[in-house]
Amino acid sequence: MTLVVALVLLVGIGAAGLLLPLPYLVAAPGVTVNTVGELRGEPVISVEGADSYEHDEGTLSMVTVQYAGGPDHRLNFFTLVTAWLSPTQAVLPEELLFPAGRSPEEVSERQTVQMNDSQTDATAAALSQLGIDFDAVPQVADTVEDMPAHGVVEAGDVIVAVDGRTVPTSSSGDDPEELVGSAAVVEWVSSREPGAPVELTLDRDGETVDVELETRRGENGAAVGVLIGDDMDFPLDVEISVGDIGGPSAGMMFSLGIMDRLTEESLTGGANIAGSGTITSAGQVGGISGIPQKMVSARRDGADYFLVAAESCSQVFESDAYDDLEVVRVETLTDAVGALETIRTGEGELPRCQE
Repeated sequence: MTLVVALVLLVGIGAAGLLLPLPYLVAAPGVTVNTVGELRGEPVISVEGADSYEHDEGTLSMVTVQYAGGPDHRLNFFTLVTAWLSPTQAVLPEELLFPAGRSPEEVSERQTVQMNDSQTDATAAALSQLGIDFDAVPQVADTVEDMPAHGVVEAGDVIVAVDGRTVPTSSSGDDPEELVGSAAVVEWVSSREPGAPVELTLDRDGETVDVELETRRGENGAAVGVLIGDDMDFPLDVEISVGDIGGPSAGMMFSLGIMDRLTEESLTGGANIAGSGTITSAGQVGGISGIPQKMVSARRDGADYFLVAAESCSQVFESDAYDDLEVVRVETLTDAVGALETIRTGEGELPRCQE
């Protein structure tokens, strides 16, 4: 009787363990959206204030990852094991998407902000690539607590100069990777050795304020704890509509889509191209996660080529779709445009990720 009871309890505990919610996520291939096509009957990208073109053939698709799980919808052990055994899915720690201390609503709001910012940066990068002038005024959004700028620099301050060097606020149109506005500020501050001082000249409600701050080590070099964005003034209106998709990872494909709308000749030459990577206003393409699942989405929806940020190259070899796609490595928007020209003309070699 003791053995029978023990066995029943063991089976019960095991069954309960299979159904116990766990703090993990499942990443699966998501939707693709052709940035030069339509979504729900409306153009994904529309332009007013300049000649706009539509090309019947070829695609420039952004790709997404679909996540299951989260603090409010945790998955059980059986579901996680099933996903782990799948060649197209991945099991990830919950904190990668939902950091401790942030509610699902805050995470969703942040992804919406990132999407909006990526669309603005994508427009700036596309216009720079096409040699179209625009203005970008670097404005402080907030400061980081316990960093040198906190309590000294204020939200709304405009950064006029760094170490006496005037921050350019208008693109010349001559260099597609020209640093303008906040991109120039970030580069000039982060490029010094952490601990070295920096002098910022601020415009605060029409008054000039000079502050000297000692930098500290940040994620990408020296930092003072200023969260900065650009007050952009474009000579044309670009509207991007992708529904409730959030995050910054479509930036590169948005830029290419905008350029295609503003270029009489199709950038694709009729090829079906997908890709993923963030974009800065200066045209730098950054890496993101979820590349294996995004490649599966691209293959499923007919892509022949996949543009990937150099920083994400290590992920492409994990994808079930690697052998079915021509994977192209890019570091800048200029690289992406060059790759499209190679695809379009058949001349030259495409840059590849190396194992």
